[in-house]
Amino acid sequence: MSEAFKSFRCQSGFSSPPCYASGIAPDYFDPLAVDPQQAADVGRWRRAERDRLRAARRGLSIAERQRADAALSRSLRELLRDRFDGARGLVLSAYWPIKGEPDLRPLMTDLHLGGVEIALPVVETRAAPLIFRRWTPETRMIRGHWNIPVPPPEAPSVIPAIVLAPLLGWSGDGFRLGYGGGYFDRTLAALKPRPFAIGIGFEAARLPTIYPQPHDIPLNVILTEAGSYPARQTG
Repeated sequence: MSEAFKSFRCQSGFSSPPCYASGIAPDYFDPLAVDPQQAADVGRWRRAERDRLRAARRGLSIAERQRADAALSRSLRELLRDRFDGARGLVLSAYWPIKGEPDLRPLMTDLHLGGVEIALPVVETRAAPLIFRRWTPETRMIRGHWNIPVPPPEAPSVIPAIVLAPLLGWSGDGFRLGYGGGYFDRTLAALKPRPFAIGIGFEAARLPTIYPQPHDIPLNVILTEAGSYPARQTG
């Protein structure tokens, strides 16, 4: 295991410096709080954590990434088999990997060939919920928001029953630390019925907490290269 991978690990009960959360004790932290100072402290802490986790993820070797991708693909296939009978006939929103995210594109193709309808999220309107366009291995991709490849406007729009959410960090109660745009939480809040949400990330990106705020929506399960973690809500 590389030193970069090991550096994901929390060494002090929270995260490696800079850590703005040291004054926010988990035993009294209120996830429903709207105190402006507390929200500002959490915002600063999250920005520092994103920087740290991005740097550690960039340091992973090609071999480490390939092993993690293979393990995640196996875990996801098993979850879909056990919980959704393989998900045949269901719409599953995947993602196009960026910035060192786990690459599940070979599995996307396999699932499509097995009868799962694959979609990809698209930012159609800034600061609004995502939409989802159907994807196949033959889809001609275009550049979307942040230059992420997305299906073109003529691809059919669909509503997913299952959503994969790549993450920078995660906690055992099912909360996800993303890139800070809020798109995923807005989307989960808007979709009715709410899809089954699966976080995809690295085992070593686990955090004691992300200090959830009122707008944060927990995932149903988190998958890492080490296995599956159903969300455990804490009050």
